[in-house]
Amino acid sequence: MLKAVVVAATVLVTASCSLATEQPRPGNAQTVTLVTHDSFAVRKELLDEFQKNSGITVEVRKSGDAGALTNQLVLTKANPIGDIAFGVDSTFASRALNENVFQPYQSPDANKRYQLDDTNRLTAVDIGDVCVNVHTTGLKGVPEPTTFEDLADPKYKDMLVVESPATSSPGLAFLLGTILHFGADGWQDYWTRLKANGVKVVSGWEEAYNQEFSGTGKGTRPLVVSYASSPAATPDTKALLETCYRQIEYAGVLQGAKNPEGARKVLDFLISQQFQAEVPDQMYVYPVREGVALPEAWQKAAPMPTDTEATLPAQEVDRNRENWVNQWRSLVQG
Repeated sequence: MLKAVVVAATVLVTASCSLATEQPRPGNAQTVTLVTHDSFAVRKELLDEFQKNSGITVEVRKSGDAGALTNQLVLTKANPIGDIAFGVDSTFASRALNENVFQPYQSPDANKRYQLDDTNRLTAVDIGDVCVNVHTTGLKGVPEPTTFEDLADPKYKDMLVVESPATSSPGLAFLLGTILHFGADGWQDYWTRLKANGVKVVSGWEEAYNQEFSGTGKGTRPLVVSYASSPAATPDTKALLETCYRQIEYAGVLQGAKNPEGARKVLDFLISQQFQAEVPDQMYVYPVREGVALPEAWQKAAPMPTDTEATLPAQEVDRNRENWVNQWRSLVQG
């Protein structure tokens, strides 16, 4: 998580998380430290209501993107930096599980559809589909692409900007999407063709979407790797749903947590009806809880993809991630 978001979400993150950035207060049994990524956001009034009703003080500690968060959790597992972590996504989840970072807990409201295994160590909180976005008017008369194959067509030369899978969660998801689509023996040729077609690689989502993408009015490239939800905040754009790769963000109680009971209550809060209803507006991802309606603007501009759940098995990603990224570096940046 998920976790690049569109411009509006970035503003919400800044405003919403200023309330909980202190260090945990030693000795307070009712303090729960939530370790998360930089894009976590919750409306202050909603968090205040939870804290009042539960008697728990939630301290938020941010740790970069999903990859950086996972790395820090693994490195500190012997002396955990919090009680609960949120934001380990499906591209990194198997590493955290293999390193025994989390302890079992099955929330009564967990959506078992997205359960990773039968150990109940991670609970799905939100869904984000990484897809190519197109600025429709920015194409200037060129027909809209629809498929991965279209992006390598010379008519779209110098139009696509992507994030590096070595430094970006959506960049990694897009690489995995091409591997899923073209296969272990075909994706390398595809990236060679993208390179020849003028694909531009940048370090992260912020640079790709807000600086290079013409849909924001700042860049010149009308095609960008972003999210299926991004068009809800950017006019004249749409997601190419045939290029989507599904990411799921998880939360879990950390092994060695000082307040595991409180951490379980915070996890229950993250998948509650109240929190899930605000996930789209606060973090620009889709709620994982069944029956939570999307905002009206999303229903038209950014409906959740329903005809695809494209993703590779977590264990396969964990086993091959480093090798795939290294191959990608040699092909595209070597």
